Amino acid sequence: MTDSPPLESTGELGKRVASGIVMAALAVGAVALGGWPFALFWAAAAIGVFWEWSAMVAGGAAAVRVVGIAALIAAALMAGAGQISAASLALAAGAAAVAAACPGGRRGWGAAGVAYAGVLLIAPIVLRRDPALGLLGILFLFAVVWSTDILGYFVGRAIGGARLAPRLSPKKTWSGACGGALGALAGGIALIYIAGKTALAPTAGVAFVLSIATQTGDLFESAVKRRFGVKDASHVIPGHGGLMDRLDGFIAASAVAALVGIARGGLEAAAQGLLLWS
Repeated sequence: MTDSPPLESTGELGKRVASGIVMAALAVGAVALGGWPFALFWAAAAIGVFWEWSAMVAGGAAAVRVVGIAALIAAALMAGAGQISAASLALAAGAAAVAAACPGGRRGWGAAGVAYAGVLLIAPIVLRRDPALGLLGILFLFAVVWSTDILGYFVGRAIGGARLAPRLSPKKTWSGACGGALGALAGGIALIYIAGKTALAPTAGVAFVLSIATQTGDLFESAVKRRFGVKDASHVIPGHGGLMDRLDGFIAASAVAALVGIARGGLEAAAQGLLLWS
């Protein structure tokens, strides 16, 4: 994160750290298992994100939630079975159905929620299913996003200074943004160096791009919450707020990572497309 909020109490910071450790352990465990456990882990996260999104934009309307969650479950089953194109079509159909079920004037927002949650479901699966570098690809993504969040948060708190985007999120600072980007470079390069699988210089560039995507995703979620007058997406995660508050940057970064990977390596080798540069 690039926030520079007032100093937190020891208890609040402790909750934030403890929650982060638990979530990281669950995510890494799912990555290590791969296959269906990995797909189901991100399906649960996507359903949680859509639940929060629908609460903001559609007042938690039952019809919207039922249709959207059904689409996400169908997409998860297809993606888990390796049918990525079919999963994408299921999400598109779900977005159309949610738009039809949404209150007037918010149909586009409802459909966008399915797409937003759908990215969280599909993008990590696309990267992880690469038989050669799927594990490393996801761990690289984690390293970049988490380093961006952690360094951005603490550098922003320590230095403060000029605001990054005061109309969208008045607590985010340029110092935090720069600290997050440098953290992403350090985290991404360190992981690739330890793995010894690919050249460092090109992946440093990828890490920087993904860090910018992470911070852009954070600002996007802040803008959506501001649009609907919400401070936190929910209070399900102690010290962090909702799943959207915790995963906003990851959603954007995973979308960029998957698109780059698919463009260069195809659906079957997306992690190689992301990490291997000549």
